[in-house]
Amino acid sequence: MNFAKQVDVHKAYFNRQITHDLAWRKKQLLQIKKLVTENEQLCLDALKADLGKPALEAWITEVSYVAGDVDHMLKHLNKWAKKRKVSTPVVAQPGRSYIQPEPQGTVLIMGAWNYPLQLVLAPLVAVIAAGNCAVIKPSELSPATSALLAKLIPQYLDKKAVSVIEGGVEETTELLTYPFDHIMYTGNGQVGRIVMTAAAKHLIPVTLELGGKSPVYVDKSADLTITAQRLAWGKWLNAGQTCIAPDYILTTKDVAENLIIALKKQIKSMFGDDIKHNPHYGRIVNRRHTERIASYMGNGEIVHGGEVDLTTNYIEPTIILNPALDSAIMTDEIFGALLPIITIDSFDAAKTLVKSREKPLSAYIFSKDSQQTQSWINEISSGSQCINDVIMFNAVPDLPFGGVGPSGMGQYSGKAGFDNFSHLKSVLYRPFLKDLPVRFAPYTKLKFKLLRLIRHL
Repeated sequence: MNFAKQVDVHKAYFNRQITHDLAWRKKQLLQIKKLVTENEQLCLDALKADLGKPALEAWITEVSYVAGDVDHMLKHLNKWAKKRKVSTPVVAQPGRSYIQPEPQGTVLIMGAWNYPLQLVLAPLVAVIAAGNCAVIKPSELSPATSALLAKLIPQYLDKKAVSVIEGGVEETTELLTYPFDHIMYTGNGQVGRIVMTAAAKHLIPVTLELGGKSPVYVDKSADLTITAQRLAWGKWLNAGQTCIAPDYILTTKDVAENLIIALKKQIKSMFGDDIKHNPHYGRIVNRRHTERIASYMGNGEIVHGGEVDLTTNYIEPTIILNPALDSAIMTDEIFGALLPIITIDSFDAAKTLVKSREKPLSAYIFSKDSQQTQSWINEISSGSQCINDVIMFNAVPDLPFGGVGPSGMGQYSGKAGFDNFSHLKSVLYRPFLKDLPVRFAPYTKLKFKLLRLIRHL
């Protein structure tokens, strides 16, 4: 197993500067959109096979998401790729200063299994828009989507610039030995550390999207019907296998009682009485993860749900009240269909608890109290935040997406993605005009005084 030749082909192609051309980039972006739109049913079928995704859910979060990403990038690409003028201080006059975005080279994109189409193609949109080549490694845990990407990408995209390598740990380990110009990885922190360690050997910049335990605070002023509807949608979207899904709720005891009632109503409204056979509810990706998630149910009071079927990787939408804060469900990222609710005494207690833990990928608050909301925004550090809703910031292409600290580093989506996979090169152009002598030795006291004056101009 040796992918060196494949990587070398991309590097040689990049060095010919073919991918630098904006017309080439735009053509490839349109081909990405054609890939998902012309093969929509094949994409939906693969996502159904891998995760039991309902067609509409898969279309919104994967197929349509990628197509929209392309449209947004094409709309702004000319502007983002232009020189960006900056002011030139007196000491560097006469001269012109600007930032020139340039491609980085060949990027390794390591996708995740929970959104196996989106989390490969959305980064690819930014990588191609910035003028790079790419090697794509889809997740082996979503084999149907991986195989589909391996089949379709060579049919739609420039083979000398983009390729797909399927496989598992062995293939990934091999790929991480090569000197890519950037690595994009989406997944868990444990593998993220392995990726970062491997990248350090070649001083490769990395973008890591790692997830974490995204908290929700609900206060007594919140409209609980709307709150419950939005929480139920965000939590049980993709059967809870979303890196920015609400991971746990913090609220006072009196609010918790009414919120649980409202959540139960929303679960029934969305999925009916026979959720196990409802085509609008997905499945856990495999038996190992189903067993992992089911093992979290041993702590706290199950106030709704709890049914597990290992043969079909089904876990019912489940609400667990007051599990111990040091239990696995409250220390591990759940990434599944369980929703813990922790009762606390006050808003300050909620903030203290969240701040005592690792910084999450997202954080949510439901409140009509503007002071409280602003306090949450100011004090809770997270990759992204949504006020009175969950996940929906991801529908705004101009908002950068990425983590902070243990939840990740680097951002993509829209301009942030273009900049992330570009090198923003600083350029100062100066004409052949004679310089003032103050710049050069000998450094006299008079020159010292003049330079002090110039510095403040």
